[in-house]
Formats: sequence, structure tokens, C-alpha cells
Amino acid sequence: MRGYFELPEATAETLRGGWLHTGDLARRDANGFYFIVDRTKDLILSGGYNVYPAEVEDVLQAHPSVAMCAVFGIPDDIKGEKPWAAVVPIRDTEVDVTALDKHCRAQLAAYKVPRRFVVVDELPRSSVGKILRRELRARYAAEASAVPGQAETAPAG
Repeated sequence: MRGYFELPEATAETLRGGWLHTGDLARRDANGFYFIVDRTKDLILSGGYNVYPAEVEDVLQAHPSVAMCAVFGIPDDIKGEKPWAAVVPIRDTEVDVTALDKHCRAQLAAYKVPRRFVVVDELPRSSVGKILRRELRARYAAEASAVPGQAETAPAG
């Protein structure tokens, strides 16, 4: 790749020191195999800790009332960002956000547990089906002043 067409700033950010910086976050196992685990743009920095949305989503997806979910960061004056989760329930199922919170707390460090669970009918997606976390961040940023740690639903939108 030589660069992005007519986007010199994006090119400079992506092509640095002879390397193509994709924004993927990976881990390497004991056998030397690499696994893509998330994207740097999706990483949530909360109180100095890294919260990987994919890790939290894996826990939420294991809950019996969750069909789909997306975890995203909401700006926070104290912690920098706080994790929130948009949850699509399994058809004809109600989501008990208190149960989701308890489920997450049993399997995740406290700083990774979403501060708010927003129950929605569907998640915003791109034309190729990718979940658009930036749209969720923008949609719910106005609600960022909600009480920290409060688990509640919000109107689907």
C-alpha cells in the first residue's frame, strides 16, 4: 500500500517507520501462533485499565437471554471512558439487566463490567454487516451522566 487516496493525514497515521499499522490487537500463544483479539479503535481506556470489548462481549453472549451485543466506551470525566453494552435479547425474551450485571461480575474484573446495559432491538451495522460501535457511542454519549454502576435499560433506538 502506498497510501490513502487524497488523505495524507490518514496515510501518515497508518504508514509509519516502514510498517503498515492496521489497528489490530493480537496475542501470541505458547506455540508462537498469533490471534487477532480486537481493534485499537475499539479499546476502552477506563481508569488506566484496558477493556477489550470482544472479551466482555464473549461473556455477555454466553448469557441465555442475549442474542447479540456490542460493548463500547462512553466518555467519562473521571475514568476517561466507561464501558457500556448494547444488548439485543433473544426473540420473545426479556433481558434482566440486574442478572446481566451479576453474570458479568462473576466472570470479569470489576473495571470491565459495563456500567450500563442498553436493551435495543438491533445493533447499527455497516453495509457489510459490521457492528458500528462509533454510532452507539454517539447515540448514547448524551446519557453519559447516568449514575456510575447503574444497570438499566434505555429506549431502543
